Amino acid sequence: MKIQIVIFLWISGIVLCAQNKTVDKSLLPAINKRLHFAVEQEIKMAQSVQDKSGKFPVTVDKKGDLVLCDTTSWTCGFFPGTLWYLYEYSKNEQVKKYAQMFSDRLEGMQYATNTHDIGFIIYCSYGNGYRLTGNTDYRTKIEKAAEALCVRFNPVTGCIKSWDRGENIYPVIIDNMMNLELLFEASKLTGNNKYRDVAITHANTTLKNHFRNDASCYHVVFYDPKTGQVTARKTRQGFADESAWSRGQAWALYGYTLCYRETKDPAYLSQAQKIASFILNHPRLPEDKIPYWDFDDTKIPNAERDASAGAIISSALMELSLYVPQDEAKRYLDIAKKQLVSLSSPAYLAKDASNRNFLLMHSVGSMPDDIEVDVPLSYADYYYLEALIRYRKLIQGVSLF
Repeated sequence: MKIQIVIFLWISGIVLCAQNKTVDKSLLPAINKRLHFAVEQEIKMAQSVQDKSGKFPVTVDKKGDLVLCDTTSWTCGFFPGTLWYLYEYSKNEQVKKYAQMFSDRLEGMQYATNTHDIGFIIYCSYGNGYRLTGNTDYRTKIEKAAEALCVRFNPVTGCIKSWDRGENIYPVIIDNMMNLELLFEASKLTGNNKYRDVAITHANTTLKNHFRNDASCYHVVFYDPKTGQVTARKTRQGFADESAWSRGQAWALYGYTLCYRETKDPAYLSQAQKIASFILNHPRLPEDKIPYWDFDDTKIPNAERDASAGAIISSALMELSLYVPQDEAKRYLDIAKKQLVSLSSPAYLAKDASNRNFLLMHSVGSMPDDIEVDVPLSYADYYYLEALIRYRKLIQGVSLF
Protein backbone atom coordinates (compact mmCIF):
# COMPACT_ATOMS: atom_id res chain seq x y z
CA MET A 1 0.00 0.00 0.00
CA LYS A 2 2.81 2.46 0.88
CA ILE A 3 4.50 1.74 -2.46
CA GLN A 4 1.22 2.40 -4.32
CA ILE A 5 0.75 5.71 -2.51
CA VAL A 6 4.31 6.80 -3.29
CA ILE A 7 3.87 5.88 -6.97
CA PHE A 8 0.54 7.76 -7.13
CA LEU A 9 2.07 10.87 -5.55
CA TRP A 10 5.05 10.65 -7.90
CA ILE A 11 2.79 10.42 -10.96
CA SER A 12 0.60 13.24 -9.62
CA GLY A 13 3.69 15.39 -9.25
CA ILE A 14 4.70 14.71 -12.84
CA VAL A 15 1.21 15.62 -14.07
CA LEU A 16 1.14 18.86 -12.08
CA CYS A 17 4.59 19.75 -13.37
CA ALA A 18 3.42 19.19 -16.94
CA GLN A 19 0.26 21.24 -16.36
CA ASN A 20 2.35 24.02 -14.82
CA LYS A 21 4.22 24.29 -18.12
CA THR A 22 0.97 24.28 -20.13
CA VAL A 23 -0.95 26.99 -18.30
CA ASP A 24 -0.49 30.67 -19.05
CA LYS A 25 1.37 32.02 -16.03
CA SER A 26 0.96 35.58 -17.25
CA LEU A 27 -2.71 35.34 -16.19
CA LEU A 28 -1.87 35.19 -12.48
CA PRO A 29 -2.08 38.98 -11.83
CA ALA A 30 -5.42 39.17 -13.65
CA ILE A 31 -6.77 36.16 -11.73
CA ASN A 32 -5.69 37.69 -8.43
CA LYS A 33 -7.36 40.95 -9.44
CA ARG A 34 -10.65 39.19 -10.23
CA LEU A 35 -10.53 37.24 -6.98
CA HIS A 36 -9.80 40.39 -4.99
CA PHE A 37 -12.77 42.07 -6.69
CA ALA A 38 -14.91 39.03 -5.85
CA VAL A 39 -13.96 39.27 -2.17
CA GLU A 40 -15.14 42.87 -2.09
CA GLN A 41 -18.38 42.09 -3.89
CA GLU A 42 -19.32 39.04 -1.85
CA ILE A 43 -18.67 40.85 1.43
CA LYS A 44 -21.13 43.50 0.24
CA MET A 45 -23.57 40.75 -0.70
CA ALA A 46 -23.24 39.08 2.70
CA GLN A 47 -23.76 42.41 4.47
CA SER A 48 -26.93 43.05 2.46
CA VAL A 49 -28.42 39.67 3.40
CA GLN A 50 -27.03 38.99 6.88
CA ASP A 51 -30.14 40.33 8.66
CA LYS A 52 -32.52 38.28 6.51
CA SER A 53 -32.76 35.15 8.60
CA GLY A 54 -32.53 31.87 6.72
CA LYS A 55 -32.08 33.53 3.33
CA PHE A 56 -29.48 33.26 0.58
CA PRO A 57 -28.92 35.36 -2.57
CA VAL A 58 -29.73 33.51 -5.78
CA THR A 59 -30.44 35.97 -8.65
CA VAL A 60 -32.19 39.23 -9.59
CA ASP A 61 -35.71 39.61 -10.95
CA LYS A 62 -36.89 41.40 -14.09
CA LYS A 63 -37.04 44.67 -12.16
CA GLY A 64 -33.41 44.28 -11.11
CA ASP A 65 -34.23 43.54 -7.47
CA LEU A 66 -32.29 40.96 -5.48
CA VAL A 67 -34.01 37.58 -5.22
CA LEU A 68 -33.42 35.49 -2.12
CA CYS A 69 -34.13 31.84 -1.46
CA ASP A 70 -34.40 29.63 1.61
CA THR A 71 -33.39 26.02 2.14
CA THR A 72 -36.23 24.75 -0.04
CA SER A 73 -34.18 25.85 -3.07
CA TRP A 74 -31.50 23.62 -4.60
CA THR A 75 -29.34 26.73 -4.90
CA CYS A 76 -29.08 27.55 -1.19
CA GLY A 77 -25.62 26.03 -0.72
CA PHE A 78 -23.84 28.01 -3.40
CA PHE A 79 -23.46 31.33 -1.61
CA PRO A 80 -21.86 29.75 1.48
CA GLY A 81 -19.63 27.77 -0.89
CA THR A 82 -18.67 30.93 -2.75
CA LEU A 83 -17.62 32.53 0.53
CA TRP A 84 -15.53 29.48 1.46
CA TYR A 85 -13.71 29.65 -1.88
CA LEU A 86 -12.98 33.32 -1.30
CA TYR A 87 -11.75 32.59 2.21
CA GLU A 88 -9.44 29.95 0.73
CA TYR A 89 -7.98 32.61 -1.55
CA SER A 90 -7.89 35.59 0.80
CA LYS A 91 -7.67 34.17 4.35
CA ASN A 92 -9.87 37.15 5.18
CA GLU A 93 -11.44 36.59 8.62
CA GLN A 94 -14.51 38.63 7.73
CA VAL A 95 -15.14 36.37 4.76
CA LYS A 96 -14.70 33.32 7.01
CA LYS A 97 -17.20 34.74 9.48
CA TYR A 98 -19.78 35.15 6.74
CA ALA A 99 -19.01 31.70 5.30
CA GLN A 100 -19.72 30.20 8.72
CA MET A 101 -22.83 32.33 9.19
CA PHE A 102 -24.45 31.35 5.91
CA SER A 103 -23.38 27.71 6.27
CA ASP A 104 -25.10 27.65 9.66
CA ARG A 105 -28.34 28.64 7.94
CA LEU A 106 -28.33 25.22 6.27
CA GLU A 107 -28.66 23.44 9.63
CA GLY A 108 -31.09 20.54 9.34
CA MET A 109 -30.65 20.04 5.61
CA GLN A 110 -28.24 17.17 6.27
CA TYR A 111 -31.31 15.11 7.14
CA ALA A 112 -33.40 16.10 4.11
CA THR A 113 -34.60 13.10 2.13
CA ASN A 114 -37.01 15.04 -0.09
CA THR A 115 -34.34 16.41 -2.44
CA HIS A 116 -31.74 14.90 -4.75
CA ASP A 117 -29.82 18.18 -4.59
CA ILE A 118 -28.42 17.53 -1.13
CA GLY A 119 -24.96 17.27 -2.68
CA PHE A 120 -25.16 20.79 -4.04
CA ILE A 121 -26.61 22.05 -0.76
CA ILE A 122 -24.27 20.31 1.68
CA TYR A 123 -21.06 19.61 -0.21
CA CYS A 124 -20.59 23.03 -1.81
CA SER A 125 -21.02 24.61 1.62
CA TYR A 126 -20.00 22.28 4.44
CA GLY A 127 -17.74 20.27 2.13
CA ASN A 128 -15.59 23.29 1.35
CA GLY A 129 -15.84 24.43 4.95
CA TYR A 130 -14.60 21.08 6.24
CA ARG A 131 -11.78 21.00 3.70
CA LEU A 132 -10.55 24.41 4.83
CA THR A 133 -11.16 24.27 8.58
CA GLY A 134 -11.38 20.64 9.64
CA ASN A 135 -14.54 21.49 11.60
CA THR A 136 -15.81 18.12 12.83
CA ASP A 137 -19.41 19.34 12.89
CA TYR A 138 -19.16 19.98 9.16
CA ARG A 139 -17.78 16.47 8.71
CA THR A 140 -20.74 15.00 10.55
CA LYS A 141 -23.12 16.94 8.34
CA ILE A 142 -21.48 15.52 5.22
CA GLU A 143 -21.88 12.00 6.59
CA LYS A 144 -25.53 12.52 7.58
CA ALA A 145 -26.33 14.10 4.21
CA ALA A 146 -24.89 11.12 2.35
CA GLU A 147 -27.12 8.82 4.38
CA ALA A 148 -30.12 11.00 3.53
CA LEU A 149 -29.29 11.00 -0.18
CA CYS A 150 -29.09 7.20 -0.23
CA VAL A 151 -32.76 7.08 0.81
CA ARG A 152 -33.55 8.24 -2.72
CA PHE A 153 -31.61 5.38 -4.33
CA ASN A 154 -33.59 2.51 -5.82
CA PRO A 155 -31.54 -0.66 -6.49
CA VAL A 156 -34.07 -1.72 -9.12
CA THR A 157 -33.52 1.37 -11.27
CA GLY A 158 -29.90 1.63 -10.18
CA CYS A 159 -30.07 5.37 -9.69
CA ILE A 160 -31.04 8.20 -7.36
CA LYS A 161 -34.51 9.62 -7.89
CA SER A 162 -34.77 13.30 -8.75
CA TRP A 163 -38.20 14.89 -8.31
CA ASP A 164 -41.03 13.35 -6.32
CA ARG A 165 -43.83 13.12 -8.89
CA GLY A 166 -45.70 10.08 -7.63
CA GLU A 167 -44.99 6.52 -6.61
CA ASN A 168 -44.84 5.16 -10.17
CA ILE A 169 -42.95 8.06 -11.74
CA TYR A 170 -39.16 7.87 -11.39
CA PRO A 171 -37.36 10.80 -13.07
CA VAL A 172 -33.57 11.07 -13.04
CA ILE A 173 -31.87 14.23 -14.27
CA ILE A 174 -28.29 14.57 -15.46
CA ASP A 175 -27.72 17.12 -12.68
CA ASN A 176 -27.67 14.19 -10.23
CA MET A 177 -24.12 13.39 -11.36
CA MET A 178 -22.97 16.43 -9.39
CA ASN A 179 -24.35 15.06 -6.13
CA LEU A 180 -22.17 11.96 -6.28
CA GLU A 181 -19.14 13.83 -4.94
CA LEU A 182 -20.88 14.00 -1.57
CA LEU A 183 -21.23 10.21 -1.55
CA PHE A 184 -17.61 9.56 -2.48
CA GLU A 185 -16.44 11.92 0.25
CA ALA A 186 -18.69 10.30 2.85
CA SER A 187 -17.21 6.89 2.11
CA LYS A 188 -13.72 8.25 2.61
CA LEU A 189 -14.71 9.92 5.88
CA THR A 190 -16.61 6.96 7.34
CA GLY A 191 -14.93 3.96 5.76
CA ASN A 192 -18.40 2.80 4.68
CA ASN A 193 -18.38 1.80 1.02
CA LYS A 194 -22.16 1.91 0.80
CA TYR A 195 -22.10 5.53 -0.30
CA ARG A 196 -19.39 4.91 -2.88
CA ASP A 197 -21.27 1.89 -4.22
CA VAL A 198 -24.44 3.94 -4.67
CA ALA A 199 -22.47 6.64 -6.49
CA ILE A 200 -20.83 4.12 -8.83
CA THR A 201 -24.10 2.34 -9.56
CA HIS A 202 -25.81 5.64 -10.34
CA ALA A 203 -22.94 6.72 -12.60
CA ASN A 204 -23.02 3.40 -14.46
CA THR A 205 -26.78 3.52 -14.95
CA THR A 206 -26.60 7.10 -16.19
CA LEU A 207 -23.76 6.18 -18.54
CA LYS A 208 -25.93 3.45 -20.01
CA ASN A 209 -29.17 5.35 -20.40
CA HIS A 210 -28.62 9.11 -20.51
CA PHE A 211 -26.40 9.56 -23.56
CA ARG A 212 -26.90 9.71 -27.31
CA ASN A 213 -24.44 8.30 -29.84
CA ASP A 214 -22.69 11.68 -30.14
CA ALA A 215 -22.11 11.77 -26.33
CA SER A 216 -24.64 14.54 -25.76
CA CYS A 217 -27.05 13.80 -22.95
CA TYR A 218 -30.75 13.97 -22.27
CA HIS A 219 -31.88 16.13 -19.40
CA VAL A 220 -34.40 13.70 -17.86
CA VAL A 221 -34.68 9.92 -18.10
CA PHE A 222 -37.81 8.30 -16.68
CA TYR A 223 -37.68 4.78 -15.24
CA ASP A 224 -40.25 2.23 -14.21
CA PRO A 225 -39.40 1.86 -10.50
CA LYS A 226 -40.69 -1.72 -10.47
CA THR A 227 -38.72 -3.05 -13.44
CA GLY A 228 -35.89 -0.55 -13.85
CA GLN A 229 -36.71 -0.12 -17.54
CA VAL A 230 -36.44 3.29 -19.22
CA THR A 231 -39.90 4.60 -20.10
CA ALA A 232 -39.06 8.01 -21.61
CA ARG A 233 -36.29 10.48 -22.32
CA LYS A 234 -37.32 14.14 -22.04
CA THR A 235 -36.21 17.63 -21.16
CA ARG A 236 -37.39 20.04 -18.51
CA GLN A 237 -35.06 22.96 -19.01
CA GLY A 238 -33.78 22.45 -22.55
CA PHE A 239 -35.05 23.60 -25.94
CA ALA A 240 -36.50 20.20 -26.89
CA ASP A 241 -36.38 16.59 -25.79
CA GLU A 242 -33.70 15.78 -28.36
CA SER A 243 -31.71 18.99 -27.92
CA ALA A 244 -28.42 19.44 -26.07
CA TRP A 245 -29.18 21.71 -23.11
CA SER A 246 -25.84 23.36 -22.39
CA ARG A 247 -25.80 23.24 -18.62
CA GLY A 248 -26.82 19.59 -18.79
CA GLN A 249 -23.77 18.86 -20.93
CA ALA A 250 -21.68 20.79 -18.39
CA TRP A 251 -23.06 18.74 -15.49
CA ALA A 252 -22.26 15.55 -17.39
CA LEU A 253 -18.69 16.62 -18.16
CA TYR A 254 -18.00 17.66 -14.59
CA GLY A 255 -19.74 14.61 -13.13
CA TYR A 256 -17.83 11.95 -15.07
CA THR A 257 -14.56 13.78 -14.55
CA LEU A 258 -15.03 13.68 -10.77
CA CYS A 259 -16.14 10.04 -10.97
CA TYR A 260 -12.87 9.19 -12.68
CA ARG A 261 -10.95 11.07 -9.98
CA GLU A 262 -12.63 9.01 -7.29
CA THR A 263 -12.57 5.58 -8.95
CA LYS A 264 -9.91 5.63 -11.70
CA ASP A 265 -12.43 3.68 -13.82
CA PRO A 266 -11.31 4.23 -17.45
CA ALA A 267 -14.94 4.10 -18.62
CA TYR A 268 -15.60 7.36 -16.77
CA LEU A 269 -12.52 9.04 -18.22
CA SER A 270 -13.50 7.93 -21.71
CA GLN A 271 -17.01 9.31 -21.23
CA ALA A 272 -15.69 12.63 -19.96
CA GLN A 273 -13.43 12.88 -23.01
CA LYS A 274 -16.34 12.11 -25.34
CA ILE A 275 -18.51 14.75 -23.69
CA ALA A 276 -15.68 17.26 -23.92
CA SER A 277 -15.27 16.43 -27.61
CA PHE A 278 -18.98 16.99 -28.21
CA ILE A 279 -18.88 20.40 -26.53
CA LEU A 280 -15.56 21.69 -27.83
CA ASN A 281 -16.09 20.53 -31.43
CA HIS A 282 -19.67 21.69 -31.68
CA PRO A 283 -20.18 23.97 -34.68
CA ARG A 284 -22.44 26.21 -32.61
CA LEU A 285 -19.99 26.80 -29.76
CA PRO A 286 -19.29 30.55 -30.04
CA GLU A 287 -15.84 32.02 -30.58
CA ASP A 288 -15.61 33.16 -26.95
CA LYS A 289 -16.43 29.57 -25.87
CA ILE A 290 -19.37 30.60 -23.67
CA PRO A 291 -22.21 28.39 -24.94
CA TYR A 292 -25.69 29.36 -25.95
CA TRP A 293 -28.16 28.15 -23.33
CA ASP A 294 -28.99 25.21 -25.62
CA PHE A 295 -26.85 24.07 -28.53
CA ASP A 296 -29.99 23.47 -30.61
CA ASP A 297 -31.98 26.66 -30.05
CA THR A 298 -33.23 27.67 -33.49
CA LYS A 299 -32.62 31.35 -32.63
CA ILE A 300 -28.83 30.88 -32.66
CA PRO A 301 -26.85 33.14 -33.14
CA ASN A 302 -29.43 35.38 -31.46
CA ALA A 303 -30.10 33.01 -28.57
CA GLU A 304 -29.15 33.75 -24.98
CA ARG A 305 -25.76 32.67 -23.67
CA ASP A 306 -25.37 30.77 -20.40
CA ALA A 307 -22.39 31.97 -18.39
CA SER A 308 -23.11 29.33 -15.75
CA ALA A 309 -22.56 26.54 -18.28
CA GLY A 310 -19.35 28.21 -19.43
CA ALA A 311 -18.03 28.41 -15.87
CA ILE A 312 -18.86 24.77 -15.10
CA ILE A 313 -17.24 23.56 -18.32
CA SER A 314 -14.12 25.64 -17.68
CA SER A 315 -13.68 24.23 -14.19
CA ALA A 316 -14.31 20.66 -15.38
CA LEU A 317 -11.81 20.94 -18.24
CA MET A 318 -9.10 22.02 -15.82
CA GLU A 319 -9.56 18.86 -13.81
CA LEU A 320 -9.92 16.67 -16.89
CA SER A 321 -6.59 18.01 -18.16
CA LEU A 322 -4.91 16.23 -15.24
CA TYR A 323 -5.88 12.80 -16.52
CA VAL A 324 -5.07 12.88 -20.23
CA PRO A 325 -1.95 13.06 -22.45
CA GLN A 326 -0.25 16.44 -22.63
CA ASP A 327 -1.41 17.42 -26.12
CA GLU A 328 -5.02 16.74 -25.14
CA ALA A 329 -4.49 18.47 -21.79
CA LYS A 330 -3.17 21.54 -23.57
CA ARG A 331 -6.31 21.78 -25.68
CA TYR A 332 -8.55 21.47 -22.62
CA LEU A 333 -6.56 24.12 -20.78
CA ASP A 334 -6.53 26.45 -23.78
CA ILE A 335 -10.33 26.30 -23.96
CA ALA A 336 -10.71 26.63 -20.18
CA LYS A 337 -8.42 29.66 -20.27
CA LYS A 338 -10.43 31.19 -23.12
CA GLN A 339 -13.62 30.71 -21.13
CA LEU A 340 -12.07 32.30 -18.04
CA VAL A 341 -10.82 35.26 -20.05
CA SER A 342 -14.26 35.67 -21.65
CA LEU A 343 -16.09 35.44 -18.32
CA SER A 344 -13.64 37.91 -16.79
CA SER A 345 -14.23 40.46 -19.54
CA PRO A 346 -16.77 43.33 -19.47
CA ALA A 347 -19.02 41.20 -21.68
CA TYR A 348 -19.82 38.94 -18.70
CA LEU A 349 -18.22 40.30 -15.52
CA ALA A 350 -20.29 43.03 -13.89
CA LYS A 351 -18.87 46.31 -12.67
CA ASP A 352 -18.89 46.88 -8.92
CA ALA A 353 -22.47 46.83 -7.54
CA SER A 354 -24.22 47.13 -10.91
CA ASN A 355 -25.25 43.45 -10.77
CA ARG A 356 -26.63 43.50 -7.21
CA ASN A 357 -23.14 42.36 -6.13
CA PHE A 358 -23.24 39.18 -8.21
CA LEU A 359 -20.14 38.68 -10.33
CA LEU A 360 -21.33 37.28 -13.66
CA MET A 361 -24.08 38.47 -15.96
CA HIS A 362 -25.90 36.52 -18.68
CA SER A 363 -26.89 33.17 -17.26
CA VAL A 364 -30.06 31.19 -17.88
CA GLY A 365 -31.99 29.24 -15.26
CA SER A 366 -34.99 27.78 -17.08
CA MET A 367 -35.80 29.15 -20.51
CA PRO A 368 -38.96 27.04 -21.05
CA ASP A 369 -40.42 28.51 -17.86
CA ASP A 370 -39.16 32.02 -18.65
CA ILE A 371 -37.49 31.94 -15.23
CA GLU A 372 -34.05 33.47 -14.61
CA VAL A 373 -33.30 34.38 -18.22
CA ASP A 374 -30.25 36.56 -18.91
CA VAL A 375 -29.58 37.19 -15.23
CA PRO A 376 -26.85 36.57 -12.66
CA LEU A 377 -27.07 33.27 -10.79
CA SER A 378 -25.39 32.20 -7.56
CA TYR A 379 -24.11 28.97 -9.04
CA ALA A 380 -22.58 30.76 -12.02
CA ASP A 381 -20.50 32.78 -9.57
CA TYR A 382 -19.63 29.66 -7.56
CA TYR A 383 -18.21 27.73 -10.52
CA TYR A 384 -16.54 30.83 -11.95
CA LEU A 385 -14.63 31.29 -8.71
CA GLU A 386 -13.85 27.58 -8.57
CA ALA A 387 -12.41 27.84 -12.09
CA LEU A 388 -10.33 30.91 -11.19
CA ILE A 389 -8.94 29.19 -8.11
CA ARG A 390 -8.20 25.99 -10.02
CA TYR A 391 -6.32 27.83 -12.75
CA ARG A 392 -4.41 29.76 -10.10
CA LYS A 393 -3.39 26.49 -8.44
CA LEU A 394 -2.27 25.06 -11.77
CA ILE A 395 -0.07 28.13 -12.32
CA GLN A 396 1.40 27.69 -8.85
CA GLY A 397 1.90 23.94 -9.27
CA VAL A 398 -0.44 23.21 -6.37
CA SER A 399 -2.73 20.19 -6.28
CA LEU A 400 -6.36 20.95 -7.08
CA PHE A 401 -7.60 18.58 -4.38
